[in-house]
Amino acid sequence: MATSRQGPMVSEGKAAESPVPIERLRRILEAYAPHDGVFDLAIKGAHAIRRSRVSEELSHIVQDSSLCLVAQGAKRVMLGRETFEYDSSKMIVFSVDVPVASQLLRASLAQPFLCLKIDLDLKRVGELALKVFPDGLPRSDDSSAICVAPMDGKIVEAGLRLMESLAEPADTELIAPLVLDEMIIRLLRSTIGPALASISVKDAGTYGIARAVSWLQKNYSKPMQVDNLAEIAHMSMTSFHQHFKAVTSMSPLQYQKTLRLQEARRLMLSKMLDAGDACQLVGYASASQFSREYSRFFGAAPTKDVLRLRDRLRISGEQQGAN
Repeated sequence: MATSRQGPMVSEGKAAESPVPIERLRRILEAYAPHDGVFDLAIKGAHAIRRSRVSEELSHIVQDSSLCLVAQGAKRVMLGRETFEYDSSKMIVFSVDVPVASQLLRASLAQPFLCLKIDLDLKRVGELALKVFPDGLPRSDDSSAICVAPMDGKIVEAGLRLMESLAEPADTELIAPLVLDEMIIRLLRSTIGPALASISVKDAGTYGIARAVSWLQKNYSKPMQVDNLAEIAHMSMTSFHQHFKAVTSMSPLQYQKTLRLQEARRLMLSKMLDAGDACQLVGYASASQFSREYSRFFGAAPTKDVLRLRDRLRISGEQQGAN
């Protein structure tokens, strides 16, 4: 992961104040993400993302709780059987960590995909939700972990002020946390707000699911008992199953299996492990079962799939070097 702690200075004079907020966000993201990659900004939890190529195949990752504001390009994410698309006209929120498949739909060298990603601290979201909704949380008809809504100009303007604060270290330290709170407050007051509040406020409808998801994230390689997860969520078994699937679009077992397979693939690619070692590390007792489930999930046997991905990464690196 590329890192830019301070980042370049961006001059914004009077002539630069005329573009609409999303265009200004595009320009400042280009400055802080000078080439393809994910750049950690000097503001904790803020990242600038740039990609210059559309996806030829799906990318499988665990998407953490976050708000994403796209300034240019378009992307698709799939959670279970649900599909979500977003671009500069739509903002997307991931309320809990979920294993997703993603694909870039619009990106090029001339017009790269540019995105500001803000990590969401659910504890802080819950604290602010109680202030936004002092008379009680509004009812949410959507409990999915992923919500897409029309881009909110005020949230974009706050995102701009957040990034512009990087030019002054004192602003980064003192002003940026306030702007982050503003972005969360405006998000809670948007159409996404009720669903986000429900997952982040203790004793709210889906709050317990976030606790269960957190346990699975930390313990995906361990044996899982659904009744123990229901106890962690403080729900009955029936209620837990219903709420877990409503939020994640999959059962607890499917969620754990997806985490295991994604991590095994990552280990084989990044750590050069063979399939046997990787399957044991992620919790599989049977190599044959691992191979079957891996093939169904990724479309090819582990060794064949990883060799193909390594070859594709090598070719992509050579092409980028040539450019």
